[in-house]
Amino acid sequence: MQKARIVPEVAGAAAPVIRAPEPAELVEVARDVFWSRIPLPGKLNHINIWLLREEDGFSVVDTGMYTPDAEAAWESLLAALPEGMPIRRVFVTHLHPDHVGMAGWLLDRGADEFWMTRMEYLTCRVLVAQSHDDTVPEDFTGFHRAAGWSAAAVDAYYDHYHNYGRRISRLPRSYRRLQEGQYHVIGGHRWRVVTGNGHSPEHACLYCEDSKLLISGDQVLPGISSNVSVTPLEPTANPMADWLASLAKLKAELPDDLLVLPAHQRCFIGLHDRIDALIASQENALAGLRTALEAGPKRVVDLFSVLFGRAISDENFMIFSLATGEALACLNYLCERGEADYTTDARGVRWYRAPAP
Repeated sequence: MQKARIVPEVAGAAAPVIRAPEPAELVEVARDVFWSRIPLPGKLNHINIWLLREEDGFSVVDTGMYTPDAEAAWESLLAALPEGMPIRRVFVTHLHPDHVGMAGWLLDRGADEFWMTRMEYLTCRVLVAQSHDDTVPEDFTGFHRAAGWSAAAVDAYYDHYHNYGRRISRLPRSYRRLQEGQYHVIGGHRWRVVTGNGHSPEHACLYCEDSKLLISGDQVLPGISSNVSVTPLEPTANPMADWLASLAKLKAELPDDLLVLPAHQRCFIGLHDRIDALIASQENALAGLRTALEAGPKRVVDLFSVLFGRAISDENFMIFSLATGEALACLNYLCERGEADYTTDARGVRWYRAPAP
């Protein structure tokens, strides 16, 4: 295993950058902490995984989506580990398939322990079971019609509904619970669990004070914002409020000069600046949304260009679905604050507007 050469690349939150690994390659970012990547389908073509070396093996944080490419990458990675040093423990930050998808696969190949927060595991269990339904619930299709989806987009959702379960290998039938404030000794270092909400129900980050490291998962990313979505599973949720509160919590509880190890893109230093930038960007998006609603009633799909700076077509179904969820998260946030409301027309479509003065 070759220790990485650390070089400064750009100023600001993402300044110190360690050479990114190729798929299935190991790059050492700190003593006994290794960075690797598992390929993903789509534009965001990788997930970062973190392997922590112990006396008799490795613990891994996050696993990749269950795909043939991910299986091949893991086979190569396992073969590259020193003899007698298998994966012992699997930690998963949250329930999205690119994080939990290969966990069961790793347990089938000898990992001993599977760790996840309670809300993430139980929600994942529900979503996996739901993805095997024979039919799509009418309230789920109605949820998307209310957002202004076309009939063709609703039809495409019928196949998408089943995708979650397809992207996860056998979900372990039992788990060990990660929870806020818990400590794990891994490779002789103490890692504290710090949870956040909004991107997912009970997202776990791992913080090592001694090594000044934070494995941030998707809770804080260096160059993109975490998707914060309302889904038909909980249509009146307010995840945007949860996410903004979680960012404030992380800034208050953790120092600024950590090396942040995110689930996507590059490692970076400058946690507080990045959190400030994420909050400011979201506040700007909400301000634009308020202005758009003051100009007249809008459907969810009418607001994509306001929130994301471009029109989003249902031809790219995944992006279209994520944009719908995030727009609804912003609208639910404003509605709960009394800064927006809506009416429902005869077709079941919701029209959002600024409240009457």
